[in-house]
Amino acid sequence: MRAVTDTKTRCGWATSEPIYVRYHDEEWGVPVHDERLLFEMLTLEGAQAGLSWITVLRKRETYRAAFAGFDPKKVARFDARKVDALMKNEGIVRNRLKIESTVTNARAFLAVQRAHGSFDAYVWSFVGGKPRRNRPATLKDVPPFTAESDAMSKALKKLGFRFVGGAICYAFMQACGLVDDHVRTCFRARR
Repeated sequence: MRAVTDTKTRCGWATSEPIYVRYHDEEWGVPVHDERLLFEMLTLEGAQAGLSWITVLRKRETYRAAFAGFDPKKVARFDARKVDALMKNEGIVRNRLKIESTVTNARAFLAVQRAHGSFDAYVWSFVGGKPRRNRPATLKDVPPFTAESDAMSKALKKLGFRFVGGAICYAFMQACGLVDDHVRTCFRARR
């Protein structure tokens, strides 16, 4: 891939690596209400735990194929044989706990949809239904978690979700635009 050479000022983590730049410019901080994409981002944020985000972004397309396009109904039906097969897939993070948590989370996701009408309505309730637009001066001013992400984490864990700690939930909130943490100098902060 070719490095991005435009002159836009971005958040410091969005290096010249094209996959990072595209994610930063087109997705990060943009409100998401699509159920499948919410499940995808929750899964990918959990897979990222202990790894760099770019590692997961590079595996994203393989994840989509391996996890049935992130259709929670299909993933919820994965059995032990399917998990064993996924453990052999070099295109994803081959951590049994993370793979099994995706299946567990799909089942919990469907339960949330049944109980609350949609996962979208449920997770957006943690920010009052509208995005929180923060404008930190620097990346150092972006917290690793907040009271809202901790509340989401606690609630999701109570519902049976796994790999949903406070920091993972905050990263999910950023990824899905529940919070927008583009720094003040970033061109995305001016939209």
